[in-house]
Amino acid sequence: MIELQEGIIPEIIVKKPYALVAITKHGVAHARRYAALFPYVDVYYMEKFSYGDENLRGIQLFTGSVRMLLPALFKQYKGMILIISLGAVVRMIAPLLIDKKVDPAVLVVDDKGEHVISVVSGHIGGANALTKEVAEAIGAKPIITTASDVQKTIPVDLFGARFGWVWDAEDKLTPVSAAVVNEEPVAIVQETGERNWWMHDTPMPDNLHIYNAIEDAIAAKPNASLLITDRILAENEQVLLANGVVYRPKSLVIGMGCNRGTPFEEVEQVILQTLEELQLSVKSVKALATIDLKKDEEALLQVTAKYDWEFVTYTPEQLNEMPLPNPSETVFKYTGAYGVSEPAAMRYANRTELILPKKKSGNTTISVARLLFEEESYE
Repeated sequence: MIELQEGIIPEIIVKKPYALVAITKHGVAHARRYAALFPYVDVYYMEKFSYGDENLRGIQLFTGSVRMLLPALFKQYKGMILIISLGAVVRMIAPLLIDKKVDPAVLVVDDKGEHVISVVSGHIGGANALTKEVAEAIGAKPIITTASDVQKTIPVDLFGARFGWVWDAEDKLTPVSAAVVNEEPVAIVQETGERNWWMHDTPMPDNLHIYNAIEDAIAAKPNASLLITDRILAENEQVLLANGVVYRPKSLVIGMGCNRGTPFEEVEQVILQTLEELQLSVKSVKALATIDLKKDEEALLQVTAKYDWEFVTYTPEQLNEMPLPNPSETVFKYTGAYGVSEPAAMRYANRTELILPKKKSGNTTISVARLLFEEESYE
């Protein structure tokens, strides 16, 4: 809990590059939804609108006037997304402004979530690019009032953010961004994830080259690389990381069944160990799916809350509609479904192939599937 006091800059916990702040009941509901849609935000909102799960979700609550919180956020974040009226924001940040070369990006989202407005540091601070990405993610209209827009290329630090993609590490963001902006040869390899990421109405610049395989990108010897994959790269592939950024699309779904009362620690360990064995990134998990009999299973609720995964349940009838590779009469006897982890994963992923068929481990069964994404042109 952050207790705001006049004249005292509060201590905050910074984990992500942007701060998302809400001060109204509707704004808080929006903030919780936006955090699930846009991955690069630390969330702050007033304690009186608490849902009770903030510690688990890493949300920071505060009491007192938000005006006393903004100076700390202004100094420590790359940008602030404020679900606060524009006039109030202008008055509160005015004493904090120094220069467009050093001020963070500031965005305002209206209380209905219909508009995202670029307020401060549009070009150099990246507010214009951030405005577009946030608006696309939450389904709002971007409002940008500068006379000319930013260069029509890929914003490396926000690439895919509107789809929920996250980068693995930030140490190469700056040099890779420089390569993109300076029109140096940049390799793009996409193995999974949404394909409609090019957001401009013009073709991609000639310095950006798309390769179908990592081997082809390595052979091209680019100055920088953008790798979109849910795999942990093999040792021979990591040469591209000398000046490259790995993006993790939300491409994986975990199907899971468990005995009633299975401890959270066991569920979490099984998931993490399974992904490690498959050489898949936990950052690419989008959802955990199971049977509706488990909709109140505490361990499943806890693990999905901790990792910000969707928690989806299906009826036995819905699960039985899927072609099961390993149907079980025993499971049917107790649940009415011939399987849980396999059909749940397949149904959510919208495909019948599994990366991992049912694996039994202690009190759990687990399956993994990769989501089916539509193929779209980059031109």
